[in-house]
Amino acid sequence: MSATKFVDVTILGREFTVSCTDAERQGLMDAVAYLDSKMHEIRDSGKVVGVERIAIMTALNLSHELLNTKTGDIDIGDYKRRINAMQNQIDEAIAVQK
Repeated sequence: MSATKFVDVTILGREFTVSCTDAERQGLMDAVAYLDSKMHEIRDSGKVVGVERIAIMTALNLSHELLNTKTGDIDIGDYKRRINAMQNQIDEAIAVQK
């Protein structure tokens, strides 16, 4: 079992310290990068002013995305099929080159 460690992260230019295990670290860093990106998009649009409002609008947008994936508005199965088809094409191309 991994010990919990403190990690400093930066979101929208502000530093935060969060705790996670070594096993969770990469997932945390991916989440931080995604959140920071989404917050920058909203801030850069110029339609929302203030860090608190940007955070709330970002949370609302991310919640909407999550709920759409849960209700089926986004066909995860289709994405998986397309990824598998691409993987098969890659495998076939590699096999031909051998």
